[in-house]
Amino acid sequence: MRIAGVVVAALTVTLGVHPAYASGPTGVTELTGVTAAAETAPNWDDEAGGNANADDPAIWIDQKDPGRSVVLGTLKNGGLTVFDLTGKQVQRFATPPAPEEGQESGRFNNVDIVGNLAVVTDRGRDQLRTYAIKNGRLTDVTSANAPLVFSKDREEVQDQRTAYGLATTSINGQPVVAVTRRSETRVAFLRLVPDGRGKTTYQTVWYVDLPASFTLTDGTTWSPCEDPGDRPQLEGMVFDRTTNDLYAAQEDVGVWRIPQHGKPELLEKVREFGQKAVYNEQTEECEAAGPVSPDAGKHLSADAEGLTIAYEHGRRTLYASSQGDSTFASYRMDGRRLFYRAGFEVVDGPAADGVQHSDGAAVTTEPLGARFPHGLFAVHDGDNTPGDGDREGTNFKLVRLEKLP
Repeated sequence: MRIAGVVVAALTVTLGVHPAYASGPTGVTELTGVTAAAETAPNWDDEAGGNANADDPAIWIDQKDPGRSVVLGTLKNGGLTVFDLTGKQVQRFATPPAPEEGQESGRFNNVDIVGNLAVVTDRGRDQLRTYAIKNGRLTDVTSANAPLVFSKDREEVQDQRTAYGLATTSINGQPVVAVTRRSETRVAFLRLVPDGRGKTTYQTVWYVDLPASFTLTDGTTWSPCEDPGDRPQLEGMVFDRTTNDLYAAQEDVGVWRIPQHGKPELLEKVREFGQKAVYNEQTEECEAAGPVSPDAGKHLSADAEGLTIAYEHGRRTLYASSQGDSTFASYRMDGRRLFYRAGFEVVDGPAADGVQHSDGAAVTTEPLGARFPHGLFAVHDGDNTPGDGDREGTNFKLVRLEKLP
């Protein structure tokens, strides 16, 4: 990755490792049940609810008064929410309208924070949006001339192979953003720069193309089953702030480490990796059509989703969302390797219901006042209860970090 100049190039990686789809775990993992201390109000993915569908959180820490820290959360067509440590919303930003009639309007997918700047992927319009943060309140500072991230023009944007997953870091004082492309295997690296008009824009620096097929140990080639025309996409990502290596979850494959220099490495595979599956046109889902592969992973069920890193006393712990079975896995990070520590699930408790089908997650080990004295684990809940008839409800849960195994 070269940050000093604007360089656009591709790195294609081929490995002797592999992905797959639909099946159960290859072994039984003992899980710890933890409960949330707070949750946000439900979001409803219908016209009455503003088509709000929670997805990805990010934590902003108030260094002067940590108890007044806030959490940001994307709501797809519902925009961006900001809420306090009780789960109460304090700010809300709508998505931008469609540039022209018949085109896609904004749809906010992922969010992350670098310094006092929040960055959001606008999947609908294939752009990044940026927000300055001061005293826990956000101001939109997106340049009016912000370019398209992946698409060559507005017509291509309508295909919706657009900006999707996101992670931020700072390299040599430059804010850098990694962005994945929906339905593709590409990760772009961009740097944030002023636009000369008091706003923020971005420039492409580098990109990496991860594999869509893999050679298994028996010598056969395997590709994960996807919707017709799609490739195995990535979404959940996090930078290791000690090395600036990027950890990225390819949903139907596993967790990659993408270093600044050198080739990406597949460190952890999903349980469905290497298993034959076929696309069912009636159900529009992939269905297992063969046994579990000996190349399969043991701790994550596709989709592999949100990734976040906790730093404490010189130790690093990677947390990963195992969306397929609504659990989470934690890994000790040692050099370039991941070592599985424990699995857990967020279950029903006195303050909030449990978590299902989780996408994004964020963690901090910083004490955040009396409510979260040892840190916070913020996570998306893809099936919030109680529901409201047939309405699809989602929200965010706030878990005390000391409860995690």
